[in-house]
Amino acid sequence: MAAKKRKKRAKKRRPSPVVRAFKGLYATLVVFSAIVVGLYGLYKFSAQKPTMEGSETPPRPTSNIVVTDNPDTKDDESQYLVRKKDTWTFLLVAKDQVSGSTDTIMVCTYDTANQKVGLVSIPRDTLVVREGWKYRRINAAYASGGMEELMAAAGEILGFPIDHYVLINTKIFVELIDAVGGVDFDVPVHMAYDDPYQDLHIHFEPGLQRLSGKEALEVVRCRKNSDGPEGREIYDAYPDADIGRTRTQQAMVKTVAKKVLSQPQKLGDYIRLFFQYVDTDLTLGNMLWFAEPALGFDFEDLTTATLPGNGNATWGNLTYLYALDVEDSLEIINDCLNPYTTPITKDMVKMPQGK
Repeated sequence: MAAKKRKKRAKKRRPSPVVRAFKGLYATLVVFSAIVVGLYGLYKFSAQKPTMEGSETPPRPTSNIVVTDNPDTKDDESQYLVRKKDTWTFLLVAKDQVSGSTDTIMVCTYDTANQKVGLVSIPRDTLVVREGWKYRRINAAYASGGMEELMAAAGEILGFPIDHYVLINTKIFVELIDAVGGVDFDVPVHMAYDDPYQDLHIHFEPGLQRLSGKEALEVVRCRKNSDGPEGREIYDAYPDADIGRTRTQQAMVKTVAKKVLSQPQKLGDYIRLFFQYVDTDLTLGNMLWFAEPALGFDFEDLTTATLPGNGNATWGNLTYLYALDVEDSLEIINDCLNPYTTPITKDMVKMPQGK
């Protein structure tokens, strides 16, 4: 009897530490997997495919062309503009810190199916006219009628309606760059500008350097230098004036985006800053929908450009307006931004040449 009891006691011996550790690890993995699956399910449930402007109606009242998102239309396809699959357009805007007008205007087309992004700057002094409620240059459209007016003005220039807008308070620029530890950026030109009224002091020499958020904002804001000879102290910082600054802004956007995506562990900070400093008509569900394709984006597939033109155009008593070069601008629009399967043509765009 005693031997049988010893055998029973031996069978109830506790598992070894290795076995217990393995069981604990297995249980942890099961729980973690359940959490991941749950979060992914929540993400899939919450993600909402964004809408497209002009997918079923004419993009402009003056156009006789019908827009559709159905490539299998049975009617005469020459009368239709077909949207590319899963391709969206965005207006990216930053307001001037002093005047409140839109200092930076960019249009982005994101082809999520082919992972291609085009980013094109519209110079702030681009001539768009609209005598009714003023705004002869595009950077005055926002002050005249808000984002809806600016989107319409940009859409008339480009030949297609813009799907969504993102209006940025430049404070996010400073805090976002500081959150990722600054950025390494190649400053393209000598910058020396002082404005005591704004308490603005910009001083950089050309070359690669580590910039804080405040310094990066100064670099992209710089248009003029104030260290010229007496009598004509103020002069353009770039040989091609504001066009040079738009190239710097595009390069900075690309640099910051790459740095941000390289630190996904700071997602919480990014979300907080986004909701604090960004105004957009995209919903949270829309942004979640874009998150999945964006994670696989290669920045080598980002194409940037600035619409070319003549900065000496006039309209009435207004001077130094920027009249777009129609042929060259159309080439850029079709290469970088066109959301349709067929080219945008002259009769679809409005690019006043001044008078």
